[in-house]
Amino acid sequence: MEIRDLKYLMAYIIPLSTFLSIYLGGFFSYSTVIVAFFIIPVIELFTKNDTNNLSEQEIKSKLASSYFDDLLYVNVIWVYGILIYFITILQQNQFSYSELIGMTLSVGIMLGSNGINVAHELGHKSGIWPQLAAKILLLPNLYMHFIIEHNYGHHLKVATPDDPATSRYKEYLFTFWIRSIFYSFISAWNIESNRLKKMNQSIWSFKNSMLRFLFYQMLYIVVIMIVFSPFVATILVLAGVTGILLLESINYVEHYGLVRRILPNGKYEKVETYHSWNSDHEAGRIILYELTRHSDHHYKANKKYQILNHYDESPQLPYGYPTSILIALLPPLWFKIMNPRVEQWRKIHLEGH
Repeated sequence: MEIRDLKYLMAYIIPLSTFLSIYLGGFFSYSTVIVAFFIIPVIELFTKNDTNNLSEQEIKSKLASSYFDDLLYVNVIWVYGILIYFITILQQNQFSYSELIGMTLSVGIMLGSNGINVAHELGHKSGIWPQLAAKILLLPNLYMHFIIEHNYGHHLKVATPDDPATSRYKEYLFTFWIRSIFYSFISAWNIESNRLKKMNQSIWSFKNSMLRFLFYQMLYIVVIMIVFSPFVATILVLAGVTGILLLESINYVEHYGLVRRILPNGKYEKVETYHSWNSDHEAGRIILYELTRHSDHHYKANKKYQILNHYDESPQLPYGYPTSILIALLPPLWFKIMNPRVEQWRKIHLEGH
């Protein structure tokens, strides 16, 4: 590990700001919203993109260090520590509607960035502990099926009409949310059902991961309702939904309008470095554990976040992920900025011009 690798500690700014939003209340209840969707975009506007790649020696050094994996596991403590604190505060205090909205959004952003996003990275690792940690982080979002759909569905079908998480050309973000959430669940169910059928196992048993995930998530909500209150359970569900919408918004900007060619044999071309939108805006890269170097992630799915590369041929988003999400919330502006880029990409990669 090198001194500059301490930059990844900055990813903890999101849970730290979430703690402050709950602790301070009032205007500060929106702390994480402000950090994620104002401070980081402003920083990215005034800093240069970092397109540098690591040397072979640096790659070996970073792969040999446990530091980068340890940073991911610490998020389990952050996420659940703040959730417990949030529940306690909800039980003890009366808040205005504005404060509740701010805190819920702040917790939801944390659940999306330090929950689902970190679970995404851990879910690509083999072994009991990273897989367990990934599922634990997905639980508060009520999105545990993501680990099935993402690994065995999305990575296989990305940039095709068969992938729920690939946003289509001229598709609105809001309709994409509905389509991706609904069909991702269906996809995960089908993937798990097919796995069990190949093993001659019944899909209606606890060997079905999807049924286990549904049980765990229902148990999570019911326990909170019984031990605390239906009100607290409702707030936590809303926070989880916020985390889901953040994830799906990231999916939207990562894959908007990009498709793979169909080869003469009727199959899709293999996933290349130009089949996902890339962003080298460093603030977003750090906060999201290099998720924004998404082109390389799809090119080599099991590649660890700390060694992901920039590729010149990868299509580049004009702004970082947080700014791109804000723009996507205004479809006419998003289409005005992105559609010409998609059309240019298609001329090069689909029409060969």
